[in-house]
Amino acid sequence: MSLSHIVLASGRRIRLTQLRMSSTYAGMLEGYPCKRVNDRKVEWLQRDAERAYSSLPVHVVPPVRAYPDERAGAFGPVEVLPSVFCVGVFDSAPLDPAMDGSSLVVAWFQPAPEVPTGEDADPALRGVAWEELAEDYEL
Repeated sequence: MSLSHIVLASGRRIRLTQLRMSSTYAGMLEGYPCKRVNDRKVEWLQRDAERAYSSLPVHVVPPVRAYPDERAGAFGPVEVLPSVFCVGVFDSAPLDPAMDGSSLVVAWFQPAPEVPTGEDADPALRGVAWEELAEDYEL
């Protein structure tokens, strides 16, 4: 059973079969969002997805970074990522017709805790290069 279907920019239809969402800055006790903190969050997200889904390829969609405050603090300018990070397992038709399907784990950031769906999904998520990143599987 799929949680949703997404149409990629390439026209390929993919199915979301698992989804984890978390608050981007949950647990941040001191400091403020800045480039160094955000780079670590993106790296952690990649490593966490690779550990959780070690048998599947993982791709992190580069997040949009906002700079709401022109003043720099001790750690540099304020830099904010979208408020929710997501890890989704997707599958689709096979890349090689001799196989049964293809799959890819995608990690991304988005502004609200909503399940991406259809052609309304975030453009960066819809831009995933499935044919280059996904791997085929056999049942």
